[in-house]
Amino acid sequence: MTADRDEKYLAGLLLELCKLPNETEWVEFKANYADPQEIGEYISALSNAAALCGKTNGYLVWGVDDGTHEVIGTAFRPVLARKGGEELESWLLRLTNPRIHYRFHSTEFEGKPVVILEIPRASNKPVRFSGQEFIRVGSYKKKLKDFPEKERALWRIFDAVPFEELPAAECVPDEEVLRLLDYPAYFDLTSQNLPADRTGILGRLSDDDMIRACEAGGWNISNMGAILLAKRLDDFKALGRKAVRVIVYKDTGRLETLREQVGAKGYASGFEGLIGYINNLLPSNEVIGQALRKDVPVYPELAVRELVANAIIHQDFFIHGTGPMIEIFSDRMEITNPGIPLVKTERFLDSPPRSRNEALASFLRRAGICEERGSGVDKVVFQTELYQLPAPLFEVTDEHTRAVLFAPKPFRDMEKDDRVRACYLHACLKYVNRAFMTNATLRERFGIDPKNSAVASRIIKDTADQGLIRLSDPDSSRKYSKYIPFWA
Repeated sequence: MTADRDEKYLAGLLLELCKLPNETEWVEFKANYADPQEIGEYISALSNAAALCGKTNGYLVWGVDDGTHEVIGTAFRPVLARKGGEELESWLLRLTNPRIHYRFHSTEFEGKPVVILEIPRASNKPVRFSGQEFIRVGSYKKKLKDFPEKERALWRIFDAVPFEELPAAECVPDEEVLRLLDYPAYFDLTSQNLPADRTGILGRLSDDDMIRACEAGGWNISNMGAILLAKRLDDFKALGRKAVRVIVYKDTGRLETLREQVGAKGYASGFEGLIGYINNLLPSNEVIGQALRKDVPVYPELAVRELVANAIIHQDFFIHGTGPMIEIFSDRMEITNPGIPLVKTERFLDSPPRSRNEALASFLRRAGICEERGSGVDKVVFQTELYQLPAPLFEVTDEHTRAVLFAPKPFRDMEKDDRVRACYLHACLKYVNRAFMTNATLRERFGIDPKNSAVASRIIKDTADQGLIRLSDPDSSRKYSKYIPFWA
């Protein structure tokens, strides 16, 4: 948002807030009072109250008389305020849990300085400050635990409203909706003809829950509409950090960055451009065959596409300040998304798809960006086997899920863990395709010479010893042994 448009937005917002009645639970007006502890408690109270009232944000405004709502100006300067030697914003953020993306806006109205603290609504749990949850009751700030009926109502809201349905922007005029959203991309992705007029375009977007009519006039752009179709994700304050980051490092560590790019567009309208950008950054190998030379990508394009789509679809949007990230090293590629998976990593290949964001996933399937069935992990494993790459690795950190694709590595250089992981995933892939892993299929997967069957037998034994595979028929002869995953 440009400076002029930002000032215009803040002036309009201030006028609308000043029109509200005194008992509005999601807005508080102050003159110059700026005690840091009190500000932190208001962040908790107004965020939780905004969720109860169905608002996108709560607001704490300095420079407006609390009784008359007259703009009187303020001496409060958040950039200069400190708590115990620490910058105020840093101190507030450190004690707020979860860390919501609130913003101080300093502006002037009719020559009088005003500060607006814009506080996002609580999303999946009550916001607390310094270990305590607060709520607004009328025009008073209270501890949430003292009002159990409000606490129960808050949790019901968290359980009932998915991320996609929450508003990313409210009361947006018709022309602004069309400026913010890449509506031609929407019609291309859904194979619909572009309507002849604005009313038809807005009607179609509304039918697909990208926007919803606002009671106060104009439209509310849903999180789904913004995250999928935004021309610029930064135009939606709470979603800017959800843009996909692509980072290229020198060698195998994160010490030196060669290139970094943050995506600007929504996930749906920008997906093909993102995949093209990633593939252009990836190394390739020159292959000579039939007297022709051609460059073959080190990582299968289909595997990259599926893993990026998965990272977008299965992320936890309620983890603030982070989004999907693709990191490219000399020996691997890591694709990370916020959120712990809903199924165990060892069951990624066979489990029915489960997503926190079903509406988003459904649209991306309709748009042909991801597949209708499954998670696509079976395609990823198949592609790595076809290219005889090390098996992909799926791992979970405290708040993130990561998929790792490895560059080509000769079988003799693979560690034991590499071989065991590949054996297990090979058994899974065979099983979901109603077949069995055998010594022969594993030799083919690794490119092992048939005369070296003992090498494959050792890998099978190591994998079985870790409890990852078992015999399909324990009574069968060893020569014809067939293996299935432990969970089959």
